[in-house]
Amino acid sequence: MLELLNSLVLAPFDYGFMQRALVAGLALSLAAPALGVFLMLRGMSLIGDAMAHAILPGVALGFLLAGFSLPAMSLGGILSGLLVAGLAGSVSHMSGHREDSAMASFFLISLAGGVMLVSLGGSSVDLTHVLFGSILAVDSTALVLIAAISSLIVVVLAVVFRALVVECLDPLFLRGQGMAGGLVHGVFLGLVVLNLTAGFQTLGTLMAVGLMMLPATTARFWSKRLEGLIGLGILLAVFATSGGLLLSYHLELPSGPSIILLAGACYVLSALLGRHNSLLAKLRRRDAPLEPREAD
Repeated sequence: MLELLNSLVLAPFDYGFMQRALVAGLALSLAAPALGVFLMLRGMSLIGDAMAHAILPGVALGFLLAGFSLPAMSLGGILSGLLVAGLAGSVSHMSGHREDSAMASFFLISLAGGVMLVSLGGSSVDLTHVLFGSILAVDSTALVLIAAISSLIVVVLAVVFRALVVECLDPLFLRGQGMAGGLVHGVFLGLVVLNLTAGFQTLGTLMAVGLMMLPATTARFWSKRLEGLIGLGILLAVFATSGGLLLSYHLELPSGPSIILLAGACYVLSALLGRHNSLLAKLRRRDAPLEPREAD
């Protein structure tokens, strides 16, 4: 039994590329779900997807200038993501349109611009690498960068945690305490951009948001408390990362899609069997006998 467990779970991580992929995935799993929880609570779940595409032109430009240099591509992604977030906020402020509609417009422009840049300066293989990433190809430099960015996100998130919670629940109270809601919102969007930039090397610009949103939305079927959502989100992300890598190794599947599909399977199961707002919970509530009201 122990030998079977060792061959299925432990032996694959004897290889260096699997160890680096696991550490990179775990580093992302510590930071991404918390951001996903706040995106969900702020009604900005789709903004994360838009931001993932917003970093693509910068990543593509970094690739054209320096090749597969992760620092150059990451720097380009951060600048591009912050620029798009700033432009979307400015257009929304000037025109009065909702920020998500402005963000959707800029994300389409960014996606088309990024694909155009990579297509002009590289091959279809380069485009596939940028769009879908390759967690098994993470080297030591990329690993250090991903770990550093994830650590920075966790530290900054801890510093602004209370302000973020208050801004989600009561922005007017936050303003009354002398704190600018716009500053907190800007810091939060900056953290989202940083996380997506760290994730593109492993999961690509198209799937980096998956490790952020899927664990967060799955956790909502099991907990209604903020700390429960964040804790469960991290555990689900760790499970999806390690399980996806093992599935990829044993079944010879692409690693990035294996991780995201495993997270997606957890979401579907939770939607069916979860403790809160799932199909099973609604059936139980419907079949439960009504309790007699106590006499006044």
